[in-house]
Amino acid sequence: MLITKEKVLKKLKEVIDPELHLNIVDLGFIYGIEFPKKDSVKVKMTMTSPACPLAPYFEEEVPAVVKKIKGVKSAKVEFTFTPKWTRVKISESAKEELRMRGVPI
Repeated sequence: MLITKEKVLKKLKEVIDPELHLNIVDLGFIYGIEFPKKDSVKVKMTMTSPACPLAPYFEEEVPAVVKKIKGVKSAKVEFTFTPKWTRVKISESAKEELRMRGVPI
């Protein structure tokens, strides 16, 4: 079975940021998806800041979710902070959700 970027992104929407309560795709945390081997996935992502205490959570959760895709045997996360994450990267639907919660966006 062919593993595609679209399948990985769809699955990554199941990973919810515990602080913001939105998925990491709509928050703009995903910077890239690579396929080093036919059955492996590398997710390049960021967080709101390099000091974010959620890195261990994402290091565990992201690969666990990606491995649920049929055909994926291994998955890993690589964190990057270049380019720096900004609110501009948030999807319009996620911005609307944050506004409805009273978060100035």
